[in-house]
Amino acid sequence: MADRQVKTIARVPRGFVDRTSAELHAAEKMMSVIRNVYELYGFEAVETPIFEYTDALGKFLPDQDRPNAGVFSIQDDDEQWMSLRYDLTAPLARYFAENFESLPKPYRSYRVGWVFRNEKPGPGRFRQFMQFDADTVGTPTVAADAEICMMAADTMEQLGIDRGDYVVRVNNRKILDGVLELVGLQGDNNAEKRLTVLRAIDKLDKFGPEGVKLLLGKGRLDESGDFTKGAELSDEAIAKVLSFINAGAENGHATLDNLSKVVAGSNRGKEGVDELQDMLALFTAAGYEKRIKIDPSVVRGLEYYTGPVFEVELLFDVVNEDGQKVVFGSVGGGGRYDGLVSRFRSEPVPATGFSIGVSRLMTALKNLGKLDLDEKRGPVVVLVMDKDRTSLERYQNMVAQLRNAGIRSELYVGGSGMKAQMKYADRRHAPCVIIQGSQERAENQVQIKDLVEGARLSAEIEDNKTWRESRPAQITVDENKMVDAVKEILAAQEQNR
Repeated sequence: MADRQVKTIARVPRGFVDRTSAELHAAEKMMSVIRNVYELYGFEAVETPIFEYTDALGKFLPDQDRPNAGVFSIQDDDEQWMSLRYDLTAPLARYFAENFESLPKPYRSYRVGWVFRNEKPGPGRFRQFMQFDADTVGTPTVAADAEICMMAADTMEQLGIDRGDYVVRVNNRKILDGVLELVGLQGDNNAEKRLTVLRAIDKLDKFGPEGVKLLLGKGRLDESGDFTKGAELSDEAIAKVLSFINAGAENGHATLDNLSKVVAGSNRGKEGVDELQDMLALFTAAGYEKRIKIDPSVVRGLEYYTGPVFEVELLFDVVNEDGQKVVFGSVGGGGRYDGLVSRFRSEPVPATGFSIGVSRLMTALKNLGKLDLDEKRGPVVVLVMDKDRTSLERYQNMVAQLRNAGIRSELYVGGSGMKAQMKYADRRHAPCVIIQGSQERAENQVQIKDLVEGARLSAEIEDNKTWRESRPAQITVDENKMVDAVKEILAAQEQNR
């Protein structure tokens, strides 16, 4: 007996997900709002390929035969390595450098698209996800950073997130650099220790000031018994770093006064404070000072950002997998990255930008009830009761009439009978179906069954006799009045949504 053919198992790769029609529709509605805000601020769209040459992305891995650490890579037929983009900023830097002569400067653009990370997937951590970025390239002043922060605040409110349920938090890497300089951690030989300090500060929300203090010193032992080695700073240096992260006060001016004292003696630290003062003045002038907060605890892109850094944090509670209430947290962030574009050109090219995590923001809006994830209303379905050519021509003409009137509709093109066709219409979330059998055709009439109203009435009618006699939500109209009758049904459904 011949071996039975082994069927391929249908499965999605780890770290990737399929998306339903409802999710796609909701995402498109959300991104349309974001797009409108970005364009209101004068940003213009640009699209770059999902593949870039690996060296253009900044992934230089000469010790490996295949440069795939963190990125998905393939080798072209000319033996050049290409990688799927891991963010939207590196491709923008390449695009700006390549089109430097023809682009306006500063260049304001936004991009939306998939990015890919060759990392181990986990809960809420995917290998493919969508970002929505806005960047200004070729601007040395922090006015551009301030404007992006204000745009981020406007985006949250246009999406329906109330003032008080979000905050845009702003810091400046130059201030932190000044603090590290004052505790003796400048220079290439202290790069590793600086990174340890930065990571410790970044754990403030998770471990609190005492936990950060341990990580700045000898290290921290967690509840499971795991020990994390600390930066081993002196007590004086730890006090200086803690004074930096505790500099937040009741308003921006008081916070900046505290930061000025912390970085006294560091020119770079003073430069960072001055930049935040300039930004705060712009926030106040535009009426954003209560929506944007100067916050020394913001640490982003440890070896990436060069000046102001900012993130949007949502402040409302959600319930996590363990049933505990937790603050939702960050849905986007960015900052100044003056070194990225300069990799391609001899002169410095300052830049600043902001990125929204689309999937995370969608989850937040869903928790707030601001995102409609219900299935989009499907098409009106014209059922096929008789399959002879004359009947099919008539059904097709009905569909054409509906479409010409701007009504989303379709002719059932399967091979099943009435019961299966009705089940199909239900699964398609059809608002109504058009039925014309031989009797209706002889009288130039059609039956229109309102599936939405029918479902509602069926939940209320328990007696079969009453059900048969009521013929709920089903009407018979002349064929030439079909379009108007369908319009009335759709209008009534929309009113009751």
